[in-house]
Amino acid sequence: MTAPADRKTLARNWFTSLRDRICAEFEVLEDEATHLSGSPGRFVRKSWEREDPSGEPGGGGVMSRMKGRLFEKVGVNISTVEGTFEPEFAKTIPGADDDPRFFATGISLVAHMVSPHVPAVHMNTRYLVTTRDWFGGGGDLNPPLPRAEDTEDWHRDWQDCCARHEVADGPGYQKWCDEYFYVPHRKRARGVGGIFYDRLSSAEDIGGWDADFAFTKDVGETFLSAYPKLVRRRMHESWTKEDRQAQLRYRGLYTEFNLVHDRGTLFGLKTGGNIEAILMSLPPLASWE
Repeated sequence: MTAPADRKTLARNWFTSLRDRICAEFEVLEDEATHLSGSPGRFVRKSWEREDPSGEPGGGGVMSRMKGRLFEKVGVNISTVEGTFEPEFAKTIPGADDDPRFFATGISLVAHMVSPHVPAVHMNTRYLVTTRDWFGGGGDLNPPLPRAEDTEDWHRDWQDCCARHEVADGPGYQKWCDEYFYVPHRKRARGVGGIFYDRLSSAEDIGGWDADFAFTKDVGETFLSAYPKLVRRRMHESWTKEDRQAQLRYRGLYTEFNLVHDRGTLFGLKTGGNIEAILMSLPPLASWE
């Protein structure tokens, strides 16, 4: 059983290493897109620091962003922050009502693609500590022009991931994803789903923290396998002006969800996170025509 004192370091180091591997794979995809004009994109990193409302240092993070010929805009951000929740916000976080101190570390990724045929994607995993601790995260696919084959493969990969871990509930996490990424004012889902989980803190008799961490790491591994496969399947397809316009309209829906309903956006804003990093998820261009 991993000692509580080591958990923060192990989680932070994993998210950092996953960031490095994802960025490297995305740059390989840029290199492979020789049918597209321009030079292959490369990630640019930018560090930021957070000051806690108490005036004490509050951690920070690193943004890794790329604009290329295949990825119109992609951000792979890591952060490790700590401090004290504001009183009202603390009431909404498990274990923070009596003691508002917190620690959070994680990775968050959003990719918006040049081609309307290559799905946009979101993935994040995180570890949060108050007087309790837990993991959360998931991955969801956001195609402007959905394809049944891609959706089926995506869901199968995530369900296989969950099936490898006793602490995971594959059907439940898929349902949770569908419910979470729903845009009520549009009466439709943001994308075609995937998995979503939160507040994962399993009992010791089924593995406890170590089992939860193993599953969370597998979420990262599954994304690193599943998404590039879909990109390579669709990246060489040509598209029309109408396809591009459909993509831009879809991005309007994506933007609405992230600004109005996304809990991650709210958490970042409520904890004094870096605004540029928080809004990294927004597409470079969108349309409401």
